[in-house]
Amino acid sequence: MADTWGTLQLGRTQLRETFTVTETAGDMRTLDLDGQESTPPLTRPVLVARHDNILSLDQGSVVAVTWTDKPERNGYYAVKGSSAALREYVNDVVTSTWKASLERLGAVGEIDLQSRLTGVVRANDFALTGETWHAPPIGHTTYYTGATSPSTMTRTGADGTMTVYRGIPTGASPRWGCDPTAYLTGRVRINDTVAASGAGFEIEGTAQPLPAGGWTLGNALVNVTPTASAGVIDVQSYTGGAWHSKQWNITVGGANVAAWDTATILRNDPEQCILRLTAPRSPGRATLDLTLRRGSRIVEGYLQSGSSSTLAVYLRTSETNTSVAASGYVVATGNDSDGNRAAAGSARSFSAHANLGVSKTSTATLDFWLGIVAGGGSAVAGDAATDLRNQYIGALAESTYVVRR
Repeated sequence: MADTWGTLQLGRTQLRETFTVTETAGDMRTLDLDGQESTPPLTRPVLVARHDNILSLDQGSVVAVTWTDKPERNGYYAVKGSSAALREYVNDVVTSTWKASLERLGAVGEIDLQSRLTGVVRANDFALTGETWHAPPIGHTTYYTGATSPSTMTRTGADGTMTVYRGIPTGASPRWGCDPTAYLTGRVRINDTVAASGAGFEIEGTAQPLPAGGWTLGNALVNVTPTASAGVIDVQSYTGGAWHSKQWNITVGGANVAAWDTATILRNDPEQCILRLTAPRSPGRATLDLTLRRGSRIVEGYLQSGSSSTLAVYLRTSETNTSVAASGYVVATGNDSDGNRAAAGSARSFSAHANLGVSKTSTATLDFWLGIVAGGGSAVAGDAATDLRNQYIGALAESTYVVRR
């Protein structure tokens, strides 16, 4: 009889499901997993990527774990530790024999996921209070913020339709339920596009190298990639069932920064990812931090240079725009061929760039956001340029915890 294997989804990584899981009970209920990946049938880059993902599981982090053949064990677990042994037989097979030790936190119905929203609204030069908002996974249920409920809107991305909660009550830490099989829908992700022969492989954790010119940062609504041109990033937005691209110049002292020579993962959680790019200067360096949140239509940026200069971020292909710099943003005057309008802004005072963008003189830092007004002149409430600006100002730090119901 031929062997058939199910799949094990461990956090962001899909593995071959093996026959046995070992469980113990005591002060806590634990689950120990082990298995082996090999090439063939996998390609070597995919096997190595899975191996590295196992080793990059952050101790103490909460992960959703699901099985094809053992669905009664589906649930949320805390990572206690992991290990993997890579063995290469020259000109033959390559294997990764791995182990993971998990603490059971609970199955759907036993627990809530709690999003702890902390901090204060972004400091800004426009006397704005911003808008506190939150977007859990697409498959969530029973969203609860206490006696006061927020308003809602929906945004449709490549993963499906996502609910975004607007006007979260001050001090609230929303609680919600989610089947583990749906937990990753709408997540923020970082892909290594060099692994898997260019098809891309999703990265787990932060302790991994990433090719400076071979990555994507996406949340199913926005997708950011480097380009072949130095100092240019491609920000793609998902509307009308397709991805639409706009390229943005990143400049210091009036010239595009050099080609990125490193990419570093600073945060890598389903609710938020942060990627740092570094480019050389003569002398010194420029760094660009890119932040993407689950449910957001904009990518947030923070550009730094070692010395004071003119920093700017603007469209590579100019679009006629309306400057509302005095209120923190600029936006295209009319709809583009996709029915959208490019938009950008900053929390600090800036000058509007003629191409559509933000520019600031005599500074070593520039914060900004980039995106599109989906639907252009017919944007729904929550997607207008002022809404995007307010959501940038009001976005709070988010961490996800598991609490018993």
